[in-house]
Amino acid sequence: MLIMIKVEKLNKYYGDLHVLRDVDLYIKQGEIVTIVGPSGAGKTTLLQILGTLDRADSGDVWFDEQNPFELKQQGLSRFRNDNIGFVFQFHQLLPEFSALENISIPALIKGQNMKTAQDNAQTLLEKMGLTDRANHKPSELSGGEQQRVAVARALMNRPKVILADEPSGNLDTANKESLHKLFFSLRDEFNLTFIIVTHDKELAGLADRIVELRDGEIINRQPAQSGAKPKE
Repeated sequence: MLIMIKVEKLNKYYGDLHVLRDVDLYIKQGEIVTIVGPSGAGKTTLLQILGTLDRADSGDVWFDEQNPFELKQQGLSRFRNDNIGFVFQFHQLLPEFSALENISIPALIKGQNMKTAQDNAQTLLEKMGLTDRANHKPSELSGGEQQRVAVARALMNRPKVILADEPSGNLDTANKESLHKLFFSLRDEFNLTFIIVTHDKELAGLADRIVELRDGEIINRQPAQSGAKPKE
């Protein structure tokens, strides 16, 4: 199976604080990997580097056999927009735009024309079960609906990888379970790779692998105990 992401000897400092220490990691195409550990372990920093939102002080990141950090800034931004989708705990939707418009933004940044972008966004809204919410602004959507719009936005440019930082941390139990099912459904349909930072033990246990960080070091990497998909 193709290695989608490979990390070698990754180190990151914030001043005198050594946040990531010689991190080695590989993630296969189509794999769902959860990253767990206590607050301050370096989970979000690692995710930001994998998403090319931050740079390591030393070490290498290979993304489908390419080192994106060798690109100039404009090329790196294009690489990120084309290959990586992001889902955050607090969805980060633009409040002045509708659900349809929010989903369209990555495609418009890529240079797609408005009609094509909005047609594709409408298709994603249908997949999310939100057809009737297309013209609603984020403030008019429930928390679960907002997060589904954020997932649709992450899928807009057909990325290879979805990076999610505490994606279900702000959801109630029903919406949390629905989101977890959605991740597995999308992985199966599109062969997407998911890397998910989470404190949610249920979600962590459903993943193909769990990577545990503590004090900036990987102290454990193992198949999830359950190895099961969310219940239908």
